[in-house]
Amino acid sequence: MVELAQVWDWLAEVPDPEIPVISVTELGIVRDVAYEGDTLVVTVTPTYSGCPATSVINFEIEKALRAQGVDKLRLERRLDPPWTTDWLASEAREKLRAYGIAPPIDGTGAQGVVAGRINRLTGAALVVPCPRCGSEQTQKVSQFGSTPCKAAYQCRDCLEPFDYFKCI
Repeated sequence: MVELAQVWDWLAEVPDPEIPVISVTELGIVRDVAYEGDTLVVTVTPTYSGCPATSVINFEIEKALRAQGVDKLRLERRLDPPWTTDWLASEAREKLRAYGIAPPIDGTGAQGVVAGRINRLTGAALVVPCPRCGSEQTQKVSQFGSTPCKAAYQCRDCLEPFDYFKCI
């Protein structure tokens, strides 16, 4: 049986299929890795229950672990508690920004945003800085961007369009 720390290291090399600059562990969707008898069980929580990438993610996790010699393997889907952007690793936020996607704004995860625009904690409108130039002069173009978990924005200063990884 492979040490669990080694399994986590292998999983850290599995990229998210929609945002390949971050891994499934940095995304925070791998919730648990444990043995049940001699079977390795990997528990995954999708970013939302209808995420179209879920089957690809599971396939890539299984492929990566089988390539390392893991024969007895089971993937489990866990929807409760639901995934939240609070589970993103801090290094993933910076990788998103460098990739051109505005990361979720700190403190606006699970309980912080009402209708995607108002911060419950401060009552202020949500300001999404441009990941390219840093300007706060941005506007939401569409609630949905290149994938359902992102919204489409445009910077009013550099005029570049960009995705914002929505707070869920």
